[in-house]
Amino acid sequence: MPGEKILLVDDEVEFAQTLAERLETRGLKVDVANDGNAAIKFAGKRSYDAVVLDLAMPGLDGIETLKALREINPDLQIILLTGHATVQKGVEAIKQGAVDLLEKPAKLEDLLSKIEDASSKKALLVEKHIEDELADIMRKKSW
Repeated sequence: MPGEKILLVDDEVEFAQTLAERLETRGLKVDVANDGNAAIKFAGKRSYDAVVLDLAMPGLDGIETLKALREINPDLQIILLTGHATVQKGVEAIKQGAVDLLEKPAKLEDLLSKIEDASSKKALLVEKHIEDELADIMRKKSW
């Protein structure tokens, strides 16, 4: 798991910085965005193994940010993190493509486990895309 690239999106600046530091001490590379617009800018420029996204944020909330991130990259593995979870919001988030939902305060070990799962799913998706591209090349070349 060390070296995985994570985008952490949370409007609570102190919480986000503290969590980022804890993840970095475990070898992860973390970018922090404190709102949905910043998250969208990061995702447009970089690739991430997982995104940890706060559900309740001012401006673009977690669901709106999730939708925008999935438009940029449908393969993004997004884990929602919230202190204000509702069943309805959780169901909506999963329908929109979130891979999981954790309630604050989440245990770091639980979050790390979810990040590892998300990273594994992303690796499988990348591998499938490469296989599909190779198959397409082979078909076009008639080999």
